[in-house]
Amino acid sequence: MDALRVQSVNLEHAQNQKQHNTEGLNSASLVVRRGQPFKLTVAFNRRYVPNRDGLVLRVELDRLYNDIPITFSKDPSQWTAYFQQGSLDSTKASLCVSSPANAPVGVYQLQLLMMSPSGPYSFRVGQFTLLCNPWCSADSVYIPDESQREEYVKNDFGLLYQGTAKNVIFRPWSFDQYENGILDICMMMLQVSPEHKRNWRTDYSNRSDPIYISRVVSAMINSNDDCGVLQGNWSEDYSGGVNPSDWNGSGEILRQWAQSRFSPVKYGQCWVFAGVMCTVMRVLGIPTRVVTNFDSAHDANGNLVIEEFYTETGEKLPRGQDSIWNFHVWVECWMKRADLRAGFDGWQVLDPTPQERSEGVYRCGPAPVKAIREQRMDMPFDIPFIYAEVNADVYVCIVQQGKVLSYSIDTDRVGSFICTKSLGSNRPQDITSTYKYTTAIQPVTSNSTMAAPTLADNSSSADGLSVKLRLLKAPVIGGNISFSVTVTNLESTRKTVRQHVNAQPKSYNRSPSDAFWETHNTIQLAPRESKVLEHQISYSRYAMLGDGQLVNLAVVVMDVASQERVLASEEFNLTSPTINIRIEDEGSVVAQKVQVAMVTFTNPFSEPVSGVLTMAGAGLLEDKVLFNIALQPGESMETAVKFTPKMEGVKMLHANLRLNNNPAVIRGFKTITVRAA
Repeated sequence: MDALRVQSVNLEHAQNQKQHNTEGLNSASLVVRRGQPFKLTVAFNRRYVPNRDGLVLRVELDRLYNDIPITFSKDPSQWTAYFQQGSLDSTKASLCVSSPANAPVGVYQLQLLMMSPSGPYSFRVGQFTLLCNPWCSADSVYIPDESQREEYVKNDFGLLYQGTAKNVIFRPWSFDQYENGILDICMMMLQVSPEHKRNWRTDYSNRSDPIYISRVVSAMINSNDDCGVLQGNWSEDYSGGVNPSDWNGSGEILRQWAQSRFSPVKYGQCWVFAGVMCTVMRVLGIPTRVVTNFDSAHDANGNLVIEEFYTETGEKLPRGQDSIWNFHVWVECWMKRADLRAGFDGWQVLDPTPQERSEGVYRCGPAPVKAIREQRMDMPFDIPFIYAEVNADVYVCIVQQGKVLSYSIDTDRVGSFICTKSLGSNRPQDITSTYKYTTAIQPVTSNSTMAAPTLADNSSSADGLSVKLRLLKAPVIGGNISFSVTVTNLESTRKTVRQHVNAQPKSYNRSPSDAFWETHNTIQLAPRESKVLEHQISYSRYAMLGDGQLVNLAVVVMDVASQERVLASEEFNLTSPTINIRIEDEGSVVAQKVQVAMVTFTNPFSEPVSGVLTMAGAGLLEDKVLFNIALQPGESMETAVKFTPKMEGVKMLHANLRLNNNPAVIRGFKTITVRAA
């Protein structure tokens, strides 16, 4: 009988990747998940004889390897290789390979080895990429609900929420995990990490654990300690790079990083760091969602107190290291915490934005959300810092020449609304109660690029006076900001009261700069009298506000006789115009068939605008589509965009209009359900 030889091996890419829920993940190698068998079809030169032909499968991970005797049964606790029953009747055989559910994530090589009278013989089978498996109950990233796996692993688009808790902006983001090269770049990220360079053998061993993987990735998304992906920049000077507001997806960032031989991409801020980390973790098979914490505290000294200072005329001062960001964005990853006592599995906070060091490296988490709620400061990782982000108290002081004239304490503002994208929906899901035992602000939302805002209504009072600040209508870019100040005399004597109101521009993550509008006047109040003073700020006074900038509006009223002062303030964002996207024959969008989207926009400004309209959509458009536009006040444009969906599922087409003569950035998006061809 001739010596057994392998003539060919078919890795059965299509069948295996469908069964392993890796369809669409683009790589030259087979992509499978751990804890689940995959099938190879082996063609021999003759029939395989079990008792005569000794056959071994070698699984190699870099310089590590495991030789697996081929049998007819599997053992889920270890690597096994076995022939399917009834598959040895011809010269072709179906060989199943199964990894344990805690096998290290990585890129593996396969060889078939056999002994024959003429000596040893080997055949190189090929390469496969092994990912975590949230469909396998034995895997530590297992998540039981299929709708969660669809949203948090397979979905390649999302919405990142910005603005303020009372006026939530919907920002479309493309995770791009199915785009060319993205899977291979994510695997290479693990290879170029400091942990791998320091000790490759230990790194491979630790890659069985999503806790370890998530800490490596959290550090690698920023470039502060290593050859990480993104360089942060909060200076508002983005020369030499890209304004963080101009990114709309992870793919372009990851490709630029890889093509530059792992030089950091310029520039990122919190939502960009989080969006890219979400892509990497979903690619690796770890369920991940992007989370926004509105009114997020950065407590530099760890005392759970944030101090804010205002002048006696209501101008907010840039003092102290502590700060409150109007919003901060991180991710949550789903995993078991075998390193902790029972009860802390599930969602874990990870924050790749470089803020504080964790074990000497700029990274944060994983921190169990439940441990944050339960104030378990002793548990790993970084719980005190995250707890302060959602729970610090705010001391608001009015000062004059370094002396505190009055102060108030706000225990509810920080962590006022914590949300993530809802399952199968564009609406924000309120998850505040998973972090803290308080009730969140309830924003009014709609399925658009910006939610319908809740009108601000802030009030404050002291012994003799109270003041209320109220927006009269939702502020819209291009229109007036209209608001009222209600001053009430709480005593039975007449009062002369001075009112000081000012508005300051503010970025989401810093103190306001100098006031762009202010007014001061004196009013007379009879005993127990209230007076309402209405104000308007014209568009020309705030037209300089950049994309995403907010307004800090504050009023201080002072009793001239007693010198008693009361402050009310509100930080708000302005509603932006939107781009409308309409799909012709929306119900019949199918994969691999050309479709048409109609994109429309009307200039709402009182001046001509020009700029570049950019269309993008993972799985819909191969590349970005650019249009130059120029519109007179009130003029509309409409253009057709052709796209061809690659695969079935829910996809997102999104538009971005950056104007030449106006700092506003106009956005729009449309979710599209693609049916199989």
